[in-house]
Amino acid sequence: MESLQDRDINKSLFKRKLIIRGSLWLVLLTIASIAAVFFYNNTGSALSAVARIEPEFIAICLGMVFVDLMLGSWRNHIFIRKLYPGLSHWVSFRANVANMFMGAITPFHSGAGPAQLYVYHRHGVKVLDGFIVSLINMGATLLFMPLAGFAAILIMSNHLETGLVPALLKYGFTVFFIFLLVFLLAFLKPVWVGRGLQWATGLLGTIFRKRGDKLEASSDRSFKGIIRYQAICSKLLREHPFLFPLSLIITAVLYFNKYCMQYVILLGLGVHTSFAQVVAVQVLIQFMIYFAPSPGGSGFAEAGIAILFANMVPKAVLSVFTLLQRSFLLFLPALIGAYVVLSLLKKQTDEQG
Repeated sequence: MESLQDRDINKSLFKRKLIIRGSLWLVLLTIASIAAVFFYNNTGSALSAVARIEPEFIAICLGMVFVDLMLGSWRNHIFIRKLYPGLSHWVSFRANVANMFMGAITPFHSGAGPAQLYVYHRHGVKVLDGFIVSLINMGATLLFMPLAGFAAILIMSNHLETGLVPALLKYGFTVFFIFLLVFLLAFLKPVWVGRGLQWATGLLGTIFRKRGDKLEASSDRSFKGIIRYQAICSKLLREHPFLFPLSLIITAVLYFNKYCMQYVILLGLGVHTSFAQVVAVQVLIQFMIYFAPSPGGSGFAEAGIAILFANMVPKAVLSVFTLLQRSFLLFLPALIGAYVVLSLLKKQTDEQG
């Protein structure tokens, strides 16, 4: 029988209209952005660049996509297996690609975490346990990406002019800083959060007297959940002190693999340029679009590529490079995730029917 938490996640996230609308926006914005890059540059030369793609480098990129998916799943599984020793790594793999799919079709990457929780919950993982694992790994990302961003800015300082890119960087650092503060508060002082929630609901109860009992009950449930959250975090991080450093290492390797993929794509297109600059540019792009308001960062990612790679990549190749970059980093993993999500939804519908 489907639990209340499962139904809540399903109702809030896995709506047919939401998935269709998000997918359409992702595709339309990406097509429009790549088309703008394509027509702004020499279209005839861009078409000839397609014919020069070297297949062996495409095969390497496919291998790097596989590594990306495996690292993403293991980043979760090192924690999940401590809480659920019998759970297959395959479940973590499915949860990771579902995360990538829903993150790609929702604004601000907002659907990623709930999608991961849904897959885990369908395989017997409690929602709170899955949330804790997601939060810990989010902490690793929040620590790594700003540091990588600072390093990339130092490398690319002479190439960052006024305009869109500096504005997006300021936005990225602001959002990451806010999320990092929230993470540290939830991680170090979760009881403070619970007490604050009880105080807020008590205040609301005096204003909305008819809902006072429901607000109080909801507050008590949330506080108990926070206490359990603290206990689980203690078990994971005190009994297994090397797990979070291992998560940081996996996170660093995971993103470095993504960054290096851009260089391999350029080699496949016959472009030889500075490895350090290519990695630095991709760090900045990934950093800028992580919390972008458009699905999958569409529009922002293509604009960032067009601006930051303009001095390194020939105009004739830029649109093809943009298409390949987005395909390997976003569309291919999202397609795999879409299959996982839709399969689970079909199975759930069959069970209910």
